[in-house]
Amino acid sequence: MKCPGQDSRYWEGAAIFEVKCPRCSNLIEFFKDDSTRACGKCGHRMLNPKIDFGCAAYCPHAEQCLGTLPDELKASASQPLKDRVGIEMKRYFGTDFKRIGHARKVAHYAEEINRTEQGDPAVILICAYLHDIGIKEAERKFNSSSARYQHQEGPPVAREILERLKADETLIDEVCDIIGHHHSPREEETLNFKVLYDADLIVNLDDKQKESPSPREHLEKIINKSFLTDTGRKIAREVFLPS
Repeated sequence: MKCPGQDSRYWEGAAIFEVKCPRCSNLIEFFKDDSTRACGKCGHRMLNPKIDFGCAAYCPHAEQCLGTLPDELKASASQPLKDRVGIEMKRYFGTDFKRIGHARKVAHYAEEINRTEQGDPAVILICAYLHDIGIKEAERKFNSSSARYQHQEGPPVAREILERLKADETLIDEVCDIIGHHHSPREEETLNFKVLYDADLIVNLDDKQKESPSPREHLEKIINKSFLTDTGRKIAREVFLPS
């Protein structure tokens, strides 16, 4: 099987291009599927600057494909687990762009909060992408997207995704635990949970404000009472209570 992206039958005009040799400035002609080419003047072997193997993060034939590449390109084609989880989340939700957008916004705020709070970025961002992953099954089984059913249905779906991506078992257990109660903080919570919770709360508050704006006094009460991290509270104030 030939990868469609590298099959010349699907190529367009930009599939063949020239690049200056970094050593002698001679033009080197590349085909889009060349991983490297040698300069005809000085012999310098140059990596293809336009080659893109980002599909390797999810392609089932990636190992066969990457086996033909030099080590430099293998390294650039690999992606962190959190990015592969993001791809799987988008694939799972398909055309449900509202939920994809929500997860991406939560990931954005989670990353911003965690710059200061310093939890485990892998756990936090994977939770951000997958925290609502139980919604589809909740709606299918119970015709409801309530927190109760999300908490019930989310962890099995998240575990299947993470096991398929060969994630560490300890990470899987923590992610599934957080997803399984992400709307309902316990009396004692981990920092990873708190960062995810605050990021989700910011996005949910923003959605509610767009639908039906609350007065400033009400927002102040929510922000003072509901956030679990100082950084989450600070960012919420910047978003909803600008001076």
